[in-house]
Amino acid sequence: MSFLTIYFHHFFQERAKILFREYPILKQAYKHVTKFRNIYKRTNSFQAKQEFEDWIKESKEHEIKEFNTAANSIEYHLNNILNFFDNRNTNSNTESFNSKTKLFRANLRGVTDTTFFLFRLSKTFSLVPIIINLPPP
Repeated sequence: MSFLTIYFHHFFQERAKILFREYPILKQAYKHVTKFRNIYKRTNSFQAKQEFEDWIKESKEHEIKEFNTAANSIEYHLNNILNFFDNRNTNSNTESFNSKTKLFRANLRGVTDTTFFLFRLSKTFSLVPIIINLPPP
């Protein structure tokens, strides 16, 4: 590590100590968030499920209402979240494509001709060619 990296690391540790001393609830929140982030280092879904359930239980005991909201969401979607631990895949590619499709559709000011829209979408985003029965010109 360079001198600068060590200096800034030490500098921010000192600032964090002061901040956590003055605002203990921030220290509690920081530790709780860190515990949540560490769950994603697990490689098996059974272990992750146990840790998520513990985290949810602790979240509902905290004074911070945002943790309670997050815990409820995680509890509701827990089975879908646990799928990540089986093969470490997410649906981010699909979400990204959906976002691009919405933007493309917005730029066209709505879609009136669905067939042509799908044709342009396949050409623009280099999808596998979609076979469409277009009427003859």
